[in-house]
Formats: sequence, C-alpha cells, structure tokens
Amino acid sequence: MKIRMRYVFTGWVQGVGFRYRSSHAASLLGLTGWVRNESDGSVTMEVQGERREIDTMLEMIEKSLYITVEHLDSMQLPFNSDERSFEVRD
Repeated sequence: MKIRMRYVFTGWVQGVGFRYRSSHAASLLGLTGWVRNESDGSVTMEVQGERREIDTMLEMIEKSLYITVEHLDSMQLPFNSDERSFEVRD
C-alpha cells in the first residue's frame, strides 16, 4: 500500500547535499514528492510510495557522509495520486 509522509529533519542537514541525496534516492526507489530547505536550518520533505522504499530512502540519507540527522518529526498525509516526480524546491 502506498503512503505519503511529511518529515522535518534537524541537525547538520543544510549545505551538505541533503536535498540532492534525497532526490537521487527517490529516483532510484521510484518515490515521488519534494524536499526543501527551511529558514530555521531544518529540511522538510514530503515523500510517497511503498513504506519499505521510504524507509530505505531514509536509511540512504542518514548513511550519507556529512549529513547528521539529530531529530526527525514525521506525519502521515493523504496520498496524492496526481504526483509523478520528486523535486528539489528552493
């Protein structure tokens, strides 16, 4: 079953390739959604697909060099069947 999740990452998550790595992982795993830096230094992501692939994406991001996730908030959202890609937002 496909789901949609919103995550807010805090820690060493800006200026370290977080958004690029997220986009790359999403493409490899067939996930859709978006990721953006926030003015408070956090990163917000909405991602959707199978739970297993989303969990794999999170593992890929957290294992990346230079990225240190100190805290992660999550919230399940309604699935968006119209979304077709994963984008990096400014």
